[in-house]
Amino acid sequence: MFDYGMYAILGLFAFMIVIYAIKILREYERGVVFTLGRFTGVKGPGLIILIPFIQQMVRVDLRLMVHDVPTQDVISRDNVSVAVNAVLYFRVVDPERAILKVEDYYNATSQLAQTTLRSVLGKHELDEMLAERDKLNIDIRAILDAQTDGWGIKVVNVEIKHIDINESMIRAIAKQAEAERLRRAKVINAEGEQQAAEKLTEAARILATVPEAMPLRYLSALHEIVGENSSTIVLPLPMGAFKFLTGE
Repeated sequence: MFDYGMYAILGLFAFMIVIYAIKILREYERGVVFTLGRFTGVKGPGLIILIPFIQQMVRVDLRLMVHDVPTQDVISRDNVSVAVNAVLYFRVVDPERAILKVEDYYNATSQLAQTTLRSVLGKHELDEMLAERDKLNIDIRAILDAQTDGWGIKVVNVEIKHIDINESMIRAIAKQAEAERLRRAKVINAEGEQQAAEKLTEAARILATVPEAMPLRYLSALHEIVGENSSTIVLPLPMGAFKFLTGE
């Protein structure tokens, strides 16, 4: 009975060693292997055999990761307080550096994204944040990608999701937009008056230089008045028109 018990213990011990030694990595996984605490290579995917109690392995996921950057309070260059959040897309391209160079690459990338978001947006005015969101996304991604390269991380994309403004600022922006619309309307009206004055000046110049132009214009205006009114209208006939009609 004692022998059976020993065999059972040995069998269980051998089974645990096999379970510990044999690892299976999926296609999107890699294993960073340490031998007696020293880095000895990256393995996978597929079947991996480790030396029990001598080697350890850390799994690394190579798939694209999506991280929702928490809402950040940002003061714009024109001193407007806004709340901004974003979404970050990144993946591990070098498992060795992702494990050896930083303690927790996911958390480190998240913290860096938050500080970079505040830093970049704080250099721009509110109008630029609202109108040039694509450009800001590119700038933030480039900065993050350069800083995480040493960690074996590739930042694929950054998208600013929301830029929230408080109610008082929304009302101020609405008033500013209304004032801008009124300004443009006045400018357009003034430009129209200027063009009309130029045309009238040109018409007066033509009427003054061409003697036959004034009688023709007079008769044209008279025709329009008669067409619009059925009552009898008595108008004085200019001397120029009389001469034009008689051919003198």
